[in-house]
Amino acid sequence: MEPIKSFLQKNDRFAQTAGIELLDIREGYAKARMTLRREHLNSVASGHGGAIFTLADFAFAAAVNSHGTISVAINANVSFIQATAEGDVLTAEARETALHTKLAVCAVTVTDQTGAIVASFQGTAYRKNRNLLPDGA
Repeated sequence: MEPIKSFLQKNDRFAQTAGIELLDIREGYAKARMTLRREHLNSVASGHGGAIFTLADFAFAAAVNSHGTISVAINANVSFIQATAEGDVLTAEARETALHTKLAVCAVTVTDQTGAIVASFQGTAYRKNRNLLPDGA
């Protein structure tokens, strides 16, 4: 699983820019973390929905790609439940809820450092017939 974790962390440049760290990855599961910085805030000094979505989306991508097959999002839905602020440490945990030959469905819960749920995300991915890692490992 380490080669997949390394590949995703190294090659997702948007996640890198956002400061997202991939903490854990197993088949059908991923956990990622991000500390909200000033540039993650919206005009009313709350965590921007796009930043929170990006964290959830990265965890989703890691979970559905954990099998080593390229999987790309075809649908995603997010509900924002609680406001966040600069300095909050957000964690996204993604779990596949359905896995088929061509589709995967994944539920992601985003929590803050107190364990409070700040967002709920559900995504559907299309599974291509190609290996994620260039060498097929």
